[in-house]
Amino acid sequence: MASKLERALSQLRRGRLAAQKEEPKPSSGDSFRAVVEERLRHLEQQLGDLKGRVNGLIFLVAGTALTQVIIKILQ
Repeated sequence: MASKLERALSQLRRGRLAAQKEEPKPSSGDSFRAVVEERLRHLEQQLGDLKGRVNGLIFLVAGTALTQVIIKILQ
């Protein structure tokens, strides 16, 4: 009885060790998720760049308008 139990336990250990050594293969869902996450990161970066450009444009227009008002006042 003990020898059957010992053999079963050793087989179980060997099976678990073999399963741990094997790397899991990525499924198509995992690769799709990775592509979507990369696209979202890229889109967030582009959106941040766009926000920076719009802010710069707003300050340029405001500065130009303020300069024109100051020039009109000083003349």
